[in-house]
Amino acid sequence: MRLFRRNEETLNEQLLREAGLDEPQPHVEVPAPGPSGIYVPRRRDWDISATAKVPGLAGSDVEFVTLPTLDIVVDEEQGDADLSPLAEAVERRLRPPYRARATRLSGDLWGVTASGIDVRTFSCDAGDEIDVVARDGAITVTVDGAPSDLRVPELEQYGDYAAHASRIDQDFWEVEAHPL
Repeated sequence: MRLFRRNEETLNEQLLREAGLDEPQPHVEVPAPGPSGIYVPRRRDWDISATAKVPGLAGSDVEFVTLPTLDIVVDEEQGDADLSPLAEAVERRLRPPYRARATRLSGDLWGVTASGIDVRTFSCDAGDEIDVVARDGAITVTVDGAPSDLRVPELEQYGDYAAHASRIDQDFWEVEAHPL
């Protein structure tokens, strides 16, 4: 006769099941140590990483940008499935705007990484890539790799700097600016 009856499922197993996280996690290969016998991790190229279940998403990779307006602009995707579960997973820890890349881990489970970006809004029909370099008061501008006399006040900084703008969609531009 048993005095205490133990549930077949532990509390941890119950909580994982209720959260939808009870599926086995994919096996992750850790690279072999280098010649010195010491494993040196690679530099991260993202601010956050997360996982999400995304039913119906085709392919193995998807890239997208979420704008400050919360609109999602897809760079690379097979099909046209709803990417909001990926965006919601990112936005638990990172506010838009950001650039994200997701990879299928197994079935409907996806891993997503994202980095915050600087998005500026300005109108320019000259091209899709703009570089501005200012040094000692002289400003050099290239548009899609060709020299230009275009002036973009939204890219101008004080002092010596280099700025690069890539069109995301229409008047939304991803901008990186660095002092020289």
